[in-house]
Amino acid sequence: MRLGVLDVGSNTVHLLVVDAHPGARPLPAHSHKAELRLAELLDEGGSIGPLGVDRLVSTIADAVQAAEDKGCEDVLPFATSAVREATNADEVLERVRVETGVDLAVLSGEEEARLTFLAARRWFGWSAGKLLVLDIGGGSLEIAFGIDEEPDTAVSLPLGAGRLTGAWLPDDPADPEQVRALRRHVRATIARTVGVFSRSGRPDHVVATSKTFKQLARIAGAARSTEGLYVQRSLSRRALEEWVPKLAAMTVEERGRLPGVSEGRAAQLLAGALVAEAAMDLFGVEELEICPWALREGVILRRLDHLPVERAALPG
Repeated sequence: MRLGVLDVGSNTVHLLVVDAHPGARPLPAHSHKAELRLAELLDEGGSIGPLGVDRLVSTIADAVQAAEDKGCEDVLPFATSAVREATNADEVLERVRVETGVDLAVLSGEEEARLTFLAARRWFGWSAGKLLVLDIGGGSLEIAFGIDEEPDTAVSLPLGAGRLTGAWLPDDPADPEQVRALRRHVRATIARTVGVFSRSGRPDHVVATSKTFKQLARIAGAARSTEGLYVQRSLSRRALEEWVPKLAAMTVEERGRLPGVSEGRAAQLLAGALVAEAAMDLFGVEELEICPWALREGVILRRLDHLPVERAALPG
């Protein structure tokens, strides 16, 4: 069957169309993406303003039309941090439902972490052993750890790259004191969770998903995306520690010229790097591997798990 997953995130609204059936790897067929940066459209009271809601409704309507055009039998729509934490979330969801027919499921932070973990587990398989999975989004940081398909521990922290950039790094280039203050905040927030994970022992393999980690790995020398999904890409803490002060000294325009860094994400890259560096340091990670699959694939895999599997007749 052809499925669409509609991800209303803090940075983008992304429709991913895949051809899939139970027991098979979902094959990407089409991608429709629009940058909204909802996390940056929240007003002082935490509401998504009228302009943001208008843009969201219009973008979702376009994505629904794209899904129809591509022949999707079903669309799995969900929203994450920006909508979840908006003080007018109920009103926004109702307007989306009335004007587009889309009933957005709002995932909790823990659900995000668990579904992302499922995607990473399926990608790397059982031989990866105990997995520690890190995912930096626009609004939150998800961390999950475990040996099965369901993580033993999963948390979501308000440390998304877009959220932190808007709240802590207003200047361009960043003010050194603001960078230092953000660094302290990030490390203190992550440190509160480390003990919960350390009780489960050391991971056998550490992986990271999300655009932020992919861009950090790329500027640190990882293979470009055009070389394909199956090329191994990694990021070392040492390389990241060398890049953080460089990124802090750059303007947004200069960051946007780095290999693999999109213009729309350049402003957030420094905050994302500070979160990545802190997580790797506090969890004692020297190197991690980039996982091509993340939350959207986790949503698709969970949906496929609930479809009936056609069984061949047994011999005899």
